[in-house]
Amino acid sequence: MVTTCLIMAGGKGERFWPKSRTHLPKQFLNISGNKSMIQQCIARLQKFIPIDQIFVITNELYAEIIKVQVPTLPQDNIIIETIGRNTAPCVGLASLIIEGKFPDSNMIVLPSDHIIKNENEFLTILKTAVEVSGLGDYLVTLGISPTYPETGYGYIESSYESLEINELLVHKVNKFVEKPDAETAEMYLESGNYYWNSGIFVWKTSVIRNYIKLLMPEMHQLLEEMKTLFKVSDRNEVIKSEFHKMPDQSIDYGIMEKAKDIYVIPCVFGWDDVGSWTALERINNLDESGNVIKGNTICIDTKRCIIESNGKLIATLGVEDLIIVETDDVTLICKKEKAQDIKALIKELKVQKLEQYL
Repeated sequence: MVTTCLIMAGGKGERFWPKSRTHLPKQFLNISGNKSMIQQCIARLQKFIPIDQIFVITNELYAEIIKVQVPTLPQDNIIIETIGRNTAPCVGLASLIIEGKFPDSNMIVLPSDHIIKNENEFLTILKTAVEVSGLGDYLVTLGISPTYPETGYGYIESSYESLEINELLVHKVNKFVEKPDAETAEMYLESGNYYWNSGIFVWKTSVIRNYIKLLMPEMHQLLEEMKTLFKVSDRNEVIKSEFHKMPDQSIDYGIMEKAKDIYVIPCVFGWDDVGSWTALERINNLDESGNVIKGNTICIDTKRCIIESNGKLIATLGVEDLIIVETDDVTLICKKEKAQDIKALIKELKVQKLEQYL
């Protein structure tokens, strides 16, 4: 059975503002290393999957960037959404297109903007997930073993029913749970059977299409109509005319929270979703004062700060626990504890009609 992969690359990375912008969001930036996050993602996958079996779904703004950054990716493998409709329609549309090119295939789904430090371990687990998905009508997900009580992630609760495949334990999933408060996250960490939801899934295209039919029948009907239209019309034109009718719903809520026969593989491979500026403390080496500093800076009596200069000198004296980021047209100064709330600034920019800074 052919293994394919769908990379989701349409996000705006708003919590990484002002470096991540509407015209060039996080997945197309060099956050760690000398390649962009999407370039790293595809290079990692190519150790397992040929480039012509890798698909990227994005929006019209970013299709040209992908063509430039990943010129070896077949252009027909770039699926263009005309409007954002969350991950369930994204997966549904892509499964339809992939199934048309590679019938009866396995399908890996993952975001474009994650850091994975141990690629060999990641690929070993991914291959095992593909193997598990082939054992039956199973949905498989990778659960990240939590290292601290994170409140910004959804969690997966595993049961004690498990398989052993390739010397890896594969647990039956009890349920997916929403982002917890601090006390609940602490309980999840201590329990030992809760995992961070990585947003990485593996299934057969036929299986996910059947689940969409069962659990999201209205979306299934729209997909069937699009499938018929694809045979007689240009794919992009069909998407333009039909995709806006899709529900705005996540794959977690639409399918994973309701489906049966879901398995989770616990993972430790140096994963980080780089969801906000504080992620830089986890993926970079800290200086002796606990800082992450990049660019033209002078820092005296500066502790536990994240500072990034784009050229102008940033000078700090006697400050702690701040995020300071300078770009060509914006300077952000933020308490680290507010890193998850940067979207509030995006909202205010929209209110004040300052779109040039988005």
